[in-house]
Amino acid sequence: MSTNKTQGRTRAQESSSAIERMYITMRHLFNRGFYKPMGVSGETLRESLLILRPEIYGTIAEEKVELDGLLYVIDRLPEGIEQCRFINLTSDEGYKNSHFEPIIPAKRRRNCYRIDEEQMNIEITRGRSEIYDILTHVTFLFIESHKIMKRVLINDEGAVIRDWEKLEKAVLNNEELDQNSWEIATTHTANILGRTFAEVRAIAPLFNTRTNNKRFFELIYWLGKLAIAEVLKEEKRTVTFSPVLRERLGHHIHGEIWANDIKATLKKNNLLGRPLHIISANMHSVMNTLYAPLALKSELKKKSKLEVYEMLSNSGNAALRAKVEKVALQNGMIYLPDDSGTNINVQIFDMCKLPVAENDFCSNDVKKEQQPVIIVMDYAFGEQAYETMEELLKPYEEGEEKTYLDVDSVSIMGKAGILEGGKGDLMIPSAHLFEGTADNYPFENELTKEDFEGHGLEVFEGAMVSVLGTSLQNRDILKFFHDSTWSVIGLEMEGAHYQKAIQAAAKLRKSIQEDVKVRYAYYASDNPLETGSTLASGGLGTTGVKPTYLITEKILHQLFTTNK
Repeated sequence: MSTNKTQGRTRAQESSSAIERMYITMRHLFNRGFYKPMGVSGETLRESLLILRPEIYGTIAEEKVELDGLLYVIDRLPEGIEQCRFINLTSDEGYKNSHFEPIIPAKRRRNCYRIDEEQMNIEITRGRSEIYDILTHVTFLFIESHKIMKRVLINDEGAVIRDWEKLEKAVLNNEELDQNSWEIATTHTANILGRTFAEVRAIAPLFNTRTNNKRFFELIYWLGKLAIAEVLKEEKRTVTFSPVLRERLGHHIHGEIWANDIKATLKKNNLLGRPLHIISANMHSVMNTLYAPLALKSELKKKSKLEVYEMLSNSGNAALRAKVEKVALQNGMIYLPDDSGTNINVQIFDMCKLPVAENDFCSNDVKKEQQPVIIVMDYAFGEQAYETMEELLKPYEEGEEKTYLDVDSVSIMGKAGILEGGKGDLMIPSAHLFEGTADNYPFENELTKEDFEGHGLEVFEGAMVSVLGTSLQNRDILKFFHDSTWSVIGLEMEGAHYQKAIQAAAKLRKSIQEDVKVRYAYYASDNPLETGSTLASGGLGTTGVKPTYLITEKILHQLFTTNK
């Protein structure tokens, strides 16, 4: 007689379930139109986040305040949001033509507007992924604020600890803090946060702005102050979704305007009939690779290409970058700054105008009408990748006239989390698994592992997972993807969305050729399976220069080779 054993759920299963609940909850709250993150309506979201315990949010489930996670989140939310009881997510509803000054977070391209002392409006133009991103960050922020409140409130009458009174005095004093006052404020804040003096002293300066050396103390104070008001005065913080946003979401309004601008520019410059190659990348590597040999001849005589690329990547070399851009604009580059709301700028390169003798790619063997046209689009964000790529691959319609695009290839490059290896290493995907769904997208990648060997970087080939949000991943989920038969090598947010749009256009809609070539390559920004190595652990610095330009060169070599 056999005995059935009931096995408890693993942490990976619990985490996957928590992610699923979070996304269902967020969609429900969106349809409802408003919710109170720290009230009953936000309870499921809070509980799921605490069960999940994402790596990015560090010690969210512990009593002490999480500092690294706070820095990560605050860099992606508008300055002053901690002072606002009302957070209103809107569509592009005309605020850019008002007296309100846009507030753009340091590490997220989104327009935000401080309406009054209590309200912050955040413009959503990049689809559902952006809403998920903001809601999880706001939920984390408010959870941390209640930790602060619990540590400073003594009783229900509103009495507070001495450290809080001292912090309040330092914050409300309009003067900049001198060294002595700053360290006194650090001491009191450390006690409030349940952290050491050394921990707070190390992280507080990272929050500073050019004009404000007490930004961290202000942040802690206002988070705590609003949490105290929630408890003592029932002044609940509220997140609302504007009616226009709820009506427009999912209708590709911004993506359609963006794509039509590109196609209209192609037509205006007689480029619509030429072979088109679309590259999702940054706004510098393709331009620099093509035009640096022409613009920086003297520099390249003294330094290697990689050294020149590192110089161009240095924030202090604006004049050098401007020199390359000027030459590019004179020799076939068209720059389209975004005005559609997608926040995706575009470069168009007419390779007929790039002098053959000055580069390693063009050839005189190719007829003018067959010379490639390269469209470089800046990085999309999550589901926005589907919206923009789907609209771009549609025929160009002008009245009754319909023109199909001759798209020869689509290449995707960028940063991703790696699950084996370290920062700067390369990932060459063979498929994208879409987290939270049963959708998988295998494809034939024109780039291979062998293309990148022998350059001093580790190269990994295999499936990658397109996650619903990088800020919601934890070690347990990622370890499952890596160790199971899925053998996932890395994670990112756009690959499956791009592939969904490409396959639909090529195989179903027939708006582009069925045998369109696809290229995917990523370099590692972090390894979330390594302790302390998360997306919050800092930038790549010059580590990212070599893989970025190696991928760019390989894409361009293939692109030009296939056109001969």
